[in-house]
Amino acid sequence: MRRFVSALLLGLTASASAVAQGRPASPSAPPAATQRLVCAEAMALVKREGEITIPTGRGTAERLVRDRSFCEFSEVAELRFLPTRDNPQCPVGYRCREPGFEEWNW
Repeated sequence: MRRFVSALLLGLTASASAVAQGRPASPSAPPAATQRLVCAEAMALVKREGEITIPTGRGTAERLVRDRSFCEFSEVAELRFLPTRDNPQCPVGYRCREPGFEEWNW
């Protein structure tokens, strides 16, 4: 199933990048793969698979997870909003990241 999801997202990214070839992608640009899905589809994809990797262009990718259980012990799950076909800020899933020093409750 992961191969299917990766192939689907890779195909979506390839078609989106073909449209945007004339302009350089900024490093902070959101993944284009989700812009071909409606919000409910993107959320259901992450929920069903548990974790997915979305290509963001230029050889980078972003990993989205269903919940904190997919993160390392020292990581926090940060809700990630991405643009979809019907919602410019769809809460697709979570991104695992190390918290900064200022975020720890001492």
